Amino acid sequence: MKKRIAILMVLIMAAAGVLAGCGSEDGANKDTMKIGLVQLVEHPSLDTIRESIIKQLEADGYKDGDNITIDYQNAQNEQANLKTICQGFVADKCDLIIAISTPAAQAAYGETKDIPIIFSAVTDPVAAELVESFEKPGANITGTSDLVSADKIMDLALKITPDVKTIGALYNSSEVNSVSVVNDLKAFAKKKGMKVEEAAVTNSNEIQQAAQSLAGKCDAVFSPIDNTVASAMSVAATVFNDAKVPFYVGADSMVKDGGLATYGINYKTLGAETAKMAVEVLKGGDTSTMAVKVMDDMQAYINRATADAIGVKIPEDILKNAENLGE
Repeated sequence: MKKRIAILMVLIMAAAGVLAGCGSEDGANKDTMKIGLVQLVEHPSLDTIRESIIKQLEADGYKDGDNITIDYQNAQNEQANLKTICQGFVADKCDLIIAISTPAAQAAYGETKDIPIIFSAVTDPVAAELVESFEKPGANITGTSDLVSADKIMDLALKITPDVKTIGALYNSSEVNSVSVVNDLKAFAKKKGMKVEEAAVTNSNEIQQAAQSLAGKCDAVFSPIDNTVASAMSVAATVFNDAKVPFYVGADSMVKDGGLATYGINYKTLGAETAKMAVEVLKGGDTSTMAVKVMDDMQAYINRATADAIGVKIPEDILKNAENLGE
């Protein structure tokens, strides 16, 4: 009997030790919050945003592996991957989801109405049906917009190449933000008496053929902040530069990758502002009342190497105020 009692006591103490171990582990991790970070595809603009987000989070006291855990996932430009990734974030009970690009934000919002979501680089979150308004998002999602004015980019284009009469539009017709900006382009062109030639693609494999079709019939070409075009900039830029057709784009990284010029935002700043909103949520902020942040710090970006290659002279007044992203 004494032997049985002794054995029973050992088992009870062992069980208590296991429970105490779980409790201490939970205690050690209770202040560690999990962030799911999803990115549509790797290309310079989105990569810059992600790197800036992580850097700013750390600057604000939230370091990966210390008091937060960041689960970064790249969807490789596949919608099915976005859904699977976001389902995983929900199953893992993330404290916050950060979604880079409109498709990523739409996928995250489609999987949860409870976990707070901060998006980045969503040009028009209202058109994307993510928020009720820029001022009052109204749900578990808000973030930063990379909204740029097609009018301002085209104003810059006409200062650099004033003889443009036909402007091409190269974009992915399934990206709601791209469609919105191209519609703005059409309105601008109508006011200026310009013709718009469209070449809509559905994936990056179609970029070369679409670019070649535009190069043969346009005085210049424009692409908005389009993830499909941005991921294949080397292809598009090569086609247009070889044809000596000015290629105006929506993002600074797209200029760096061979586009001629843009008037837009700094993506490092966009990432930093996204992180600041994420920190506000981690501290208890309510996404439903956090206004979408629109960048107001904009400037001209030009690629002088591209200008030289296609024989375009950038006016001195533009050169003085623009950032040169060409090597």
